[in-house]
Amino acid sequence: MGTNVGVGYSIHRDPAEAGKEAALKALEQAGIIEKPDFVFVFATVGYNQQVLISSIRETTSGAPLSGCSGEGIITQGIADETNFGVSVMAIRSDELRFNNACAKEIGGRIGIAGELLAADIRPFCAPDNIACFILADGLVFNFDPFLAAFEKTLQSEKSIPLFGGLAADNWASQKTYQYHNDQVFSEGISCVLMSGKGDIAWGINHGCLPVGTERTITKSEGNIIYEIDGVPALEALKEYFDDDWKTQWNKTSLNLCLGFNTPEHIRKDYNDYIIRYMMGKNDRENYVTIQSDVEKGSPLWIVRRDKDLIRDGLKDISRQVQKMAGDKKPKFILHFECVGRGKVVFREREKIELIRSLQKDIGADIPWIGFYTYGEIGPIIEYNCFHNFTAVVTAIY
Repeated sequence: MGTNVGVGYSIHRDPAEAGKEAALKALEQAGIIEKPDFVFVFATVGYNQQVLISSIRETTSGAPLSGCSGEGIITQGIADETNFGVSVMAIRSDELRFNNACAKEIGGRIGIAGELLAADIRPFCAPDNIACFILADGLVFNFDPFLAAFEKTLQSEKSIPLFGGLAADNWASQKTYQYHNDQVFSEGISCVLMSGKGDIAWGINHGCLPVGTERTITKSEGNIIYEIDGVPALEALKEYFDDDWKTQWNKTSLNLCLGFNTPEHIRKDYNDYIIRYMMGKNDRENYVTIQSDVEKGSPLWIVRRDKDLIRDGLKDISRQVQKMAGDKKPKFILHFECVGRGKVVFREREKIELIRSLQKDIGADIPWIGFYTYGEIGPIIEYNCFHNFTAVVTAIY
C-alpha cells in the first residue's frame, strides 16, 4: 500500500459543514475509503472549535487526530488568513506509525507538562522514530524549560528531532486551541510521534536584520526581560515604538522583534541571529516576555523583517529540503510559518505568489498542510531549537 495522503480545505462558515467538507476532500485526494491511520487539522478561530473537530472526527471514522488553531491556514496554492478556514490532512500508511498525546493546563508549569508528555510517548520510542511534532499554546508556552524536562524524561537512545508551531488566534492574543482526538482545549500541548520506514528533511529561515546597535540584557528571569542596559525593558525599547504601543501592543510587537546571538555550536549552519517575539508586556513593572529563557548579560539587537531576505530565505528553504531529501519525493509537507511573515508584511497576491513559488520548488503536487503560528520549532543540525518570525518547512519522504 505504501503511504496515501490527502489534504482538504474549507472556508464554509458553518463549523459542521466546514469540517465535513475539508475532511471529505482530504479522504478523496488520498483515495482513502476506509478509516485513515492519522489526521492533522489546522483551523482559524472564527469557528465553534468543538463542533468543527467533532465533524472532522465523524467524517474520518474517529481516526486519531492532532492539531491546533492558527492565525491562518496554508495548503497547496492557498495561504488564507481569515477567521474561517480549516485544513485537514488524512494519512493511511503501512510504512509510518503515529502516536499522539496531549498535556493540559501548562501555564506556569511548563516543565511538568514536558515530563508528562514525554512519559506518555516514551512507550513508543523506538529505533525507527522519525520526528516528534509539538503544537502548543503560543500564549503560555516557554520552550527552554519544556525541552529540558521533555528530553530528560524521554531518555531516548536516539535523539528525536522536534518540529512544530505554536497555536495562534486572530492576533487578539486572547485564546488559542489545541486538538487531541475528540478533545479541544486551551493552554495545552498536542504532540505527535511519527515512526516507521521513512525520513524527514527540513528547511528553516527567518529573513530579519538588525536596525540598531548592540544592547545588553542586564536583568532577567526565565523568559522575562526586566532591564536592558540598566534601564527597565519597556523604557529602553520605547524609542523604537509607535505612539499607540500601549493600546496596540500586538501591532507593535509584530513590527519589532528581538535578535540574539545564535549559539556558536549551530551558527555556521544557520544565521547570526535567533529571533524572538515579545509576546507580552507589563506596564507597571516595565518588563517584556518572550517564549524562551534568556540570561543576564546576553547581547540583544532590535531587528526587523526584510522582504528581500524573506524571499531569498524561502529559496534557501527549498534548497535545504532538496539537499537533505536528495532525489526522493516527499510523501507530504508540514509547514509552520510565523504570523509576522504573512499579510502583516505582504499584500495578498504577493504573499500567495511567495508561498506558491516555495511549493513549486519543492513539489506543487505534494500534499501540503500548515498554519500561521505564534512561534516555530525546528532543529539546527541535531539541536532542537525555537524560532520566531521564521518559516519551518518539513518534508516526510
